[in-house]
Amino acid sequence: MRFRTLGAVCATCAVSASTSTAVAQSPTPPTPAATPPVKTPGDLTTGAKRQLIERHMFMANKLARLSGDPLSRTQRSRKRTALHGFSLPRLRLANRRVARELREARAEIRERRHGGAPNVPIPPVLEAIAECESGGDPRAISAGGTYRGKYQFSFSTWASVGGDGDPAAASETEQDRRAAKLYRTGGPGHWPVCGR
Repeated sequence: MRFRTLGAVCATCAVSASTSTAVAQSPTPPTPAATPPVKTPGDLTTGAKRQLIERHMFMANKLARLSGDPLSRTQRSRKRTALHGFSLPRLRLANRRVARELREARAEIRERRHGGAPNVPIPPVLEAIAECESGGDPRAISAGGTYRGKYQFSFSTWASVGGDGDPAAASETEQDRRAAKLYRTGGPGHWPVCGR
């Protein structure tokens, strides 16, 4: 009896052993090795675009805060949506422009903190214009009050070259610098009488 039981167990072992051998010998399809996903050019473009948009938003927020008019959440959202429609070259160009504006704003703030840049020689043309317009007086104000300072700036012209407040209240150095900037953009034509 005991022998039969062992025999039955051994027979079971033999059957299972032959089955496992058969299974081991049957061909199994090879499993493909896991390969990392390959990025397509579109993915690279999307990543670069995302970085450029984030950089642009950072600089635009900084510029808005420096100018005293921070962007609201709605303005930021609209700006970000608009930037998504830009091509990569246009986005790079926009980033260069906002970076330049940010540098200029920081420079103006530094100049205001330190009372303006040191005196720089002004071109003889501007000296002649200042002499003709105001007699060289940085506090001069026209009879109607429209034109102010050494170069007789109007408020709108003063603001267009980055001036803040009353031109006649600004330092002479700042007036010289703003006049030089105005002269570079349009020549003597900004002073129709004295610029001839």
